[in-house]
Order: sequence, then structure tokens, then C-alpha cells
Amino acid sequence: MKILITGGAGFIGSNLVRLMLSSGHEVLNVDKLTYAGNLNSLSDVNHSGRYRFAQADVADADAIRALFRDFQPDAVMHLAAESHVDRSIDGPGEFIQTNVVGTFTLLQAALEHYRALSTEAAQKFRFLHVSTDEVYGSLGPDGAFTETTRYDPHSPYSASKAASDHLARAWFDTYGLPVIVTNCSNNYGPFQFPEKLIPVVILKCLRGESIPVYGKGENIRDWLYVEDHCEALSLVVQHGRPGETYNIGGNNEKRNIDLVHLLCDLFDELEQAGGRRLETGGELKVKPSSSRRPPATSLITFVADRPGHDQRYAIDASKIRRDLGWTPKQDHASGFRKTVQWYLDNQAWLEAILSGTYQLERQGKIED
Repeated sequence: MKILITGGAGFIGSNLVRLMLSSGHEVLNVDKLTYAGNLNSLSDVNHSGRYRFAQADVADADAIRALFRDFQPDAVMHLAAESHVDRSIDGPGEFIQTNVVGTFTLLQAALEHYRALSTEAAQKFRFLHVSTDEVYGSLGPDGAFTETTRYDPHSPYSASKAASDHLARAWFDTYGLPVIVTNCSNNYGPFQFPEKLIPVVILKCLRGESIPVYGKGENIRDWLYVEDHCEALSLVVQHGRPGETYNIGGNNEKRNIDLVHLLCDLFDELEQAGGRRLETGGELKVKPSSSRRPPATSLITFVADRPGHDQRYAIDASKIRRDLGWTPKQDHASGFRKTVQWYLDNQAWLEAILSGTYQLERQGKIED
């Protein structure tokens, strides 16, 4: 297949581009390259004859239409989005522009392309809209989100993604564009920009700095290893049914504080074995094996909670398991171990990130 992937220089997108190329597909990666877009995450595929990159904003209608005309995709996998809740609190306008206007623009370009296809090509064309479980709001102590759970977003980010989900479904119902929607739980793994919880914890451990935990750390999330997620997306775009929604979860619920303790323990174990630490300022140095320091858990600090912080998310992924045969490969510990080890091993990628403008500062605070 010829697949147009938006946001392919981001965290999930770069892992997805790599998977689709390794599966034999041709990929056009369309990315605006905002702060979280990092082409270094795709340095290993740059020379593939089946890979192309185009720097473009999904909200730029002329640019997107031109890319469709030139590439003639068999499918679209739409991941481009502003995705960090704290940033949406500080600056919601960018989230509306990219997540809502950008999705509308992409849907319009895809519809124009779809209507021009031959009957056979149109029957095979798919538009996969990748979304989040945060659109469903907050759960109590029991139950899980299903594909029919009522939307109840509580942050500018989740509200913008909810709007984009509704647009995608409307283009299926109104115009017949073969849209499929997925809603996933919290992703983690290689190449994640260090503003989300897991890479923040690992990098704070590396630098010996305070690890901020919101409130008492009792908020619960379901954690999905990014490569498991990408395999699910690959199945959905090739075998999913247009008009359907598929929830994708990791079967891996954890309280934030329990996850932070697990990451700290894994860091201590793996860092001691490998002898690596990150000096203040960002440069990785080799630590003498005889060096001793307090356990990473001693760095944990509780801070004021995020405004509108949802208490619990959990995904019921029985539909995608039943219909497409997908289940996550990583369990409650294996993916986290792989992730900590990846950050310890990828010094150049870390140094490039930390030498930029983002220095792990907290965002998303509302001042009194």
C-alpha cells in the first residue's frame, strides 16, 4: 500500500512509519515539525526508497491537496496532533488549529482524492483517524471505556480531540468517506518527547533532579507500549471496517505513584548494570561502577495537581481482539523495562533533545 502518515516525525508516528516500511509499504510522512517533531527519530529509514518526507501543516489546505495529488495514497493514517494536556492549558489555540481545523482540512482533501479514484481503488481506500481515550472523560473505581462510552472531555486537549473524532465520523456518515476511528490509552516507549510522565521520570533520574508527581499520585492510567499500538493500527487500516471505532488498550492499569516507583527501581537496576548517568546540562557521562548514590525513589516530590485532572482511564479492548485478533505483547513490566533501557542506550537522541529549548520544566499551571 501507499500510505500517507501525518505526524510521522512524532513519537507514535515515527514508530508507525518504521513498522509500515518494514512491512513492505510505501510511506509519505507529512509533519509540520513543531517542537515534538524530530526527524532524528527516523534516521535509520531516511535512505529507504519507499520513504518520503514532506514538511507541511495539516491545516494548510493547498499544501495537503498537492500532496494527495502527487502521492495518490491508498490509505491515510492521521496522527498529527497537539497532544500534551499541560500545553493545552497554557495555549489552547494551537490545539484547536491543529486538532480540529487540521483534521477538517485533511478530511476534505481525502474526500476529494477518494471521489476521483476508480471504483476498485475507492473500495480499498481507508482514512484512519487516531485518537485518545481522554475524550471519554474520567472513570470511577470500576469499569472501562468501550466504543460506545459517552464523550465527556475535561481539558482543551481532550475537547479538541473529541471534536476531531466527531468530524471524522461525520465525513463517513455524510459523505461516505471510508473512515475508521481508533481511541487508545496512554502510549509509552522509544522516541517519546520528554514532556510526558514516563520520559520525564527517566530523564529526571538520569539528571539526579526532583521527580514531580501530581497530587498524591493516585490517578490511574492504562499504559500501552507504542510498538503494540502501531501493530494494532496496521491491522485496523488494512482489515478494519469503515465506520467502526476500535479501542486500543494495554491491559495495564497503574496508579501514577506506583508507575513512578517501578520506573525508579528499573532505572537503579539497569543504570547500575550499564554505568550511565546524565550530568546536569544534558550531556551523558559514563559513571564509575563503584559510584554510589541514593535510590531514585528519593527524588520523588509531590506537586500541586493539574487543573481538571481525570482520576482514572481504562480501556476495554475486547472488540479489536475479537474482530481483528489483536492483543498487546508487552505486559505490566516488560515494556517499561525496554523503555528505560532504550533511554539509557540512546545518548545522542537524548542530548539533541536536551540541548534545545525544552528543559523538563513544568507546564499547565493556572496561577492564582
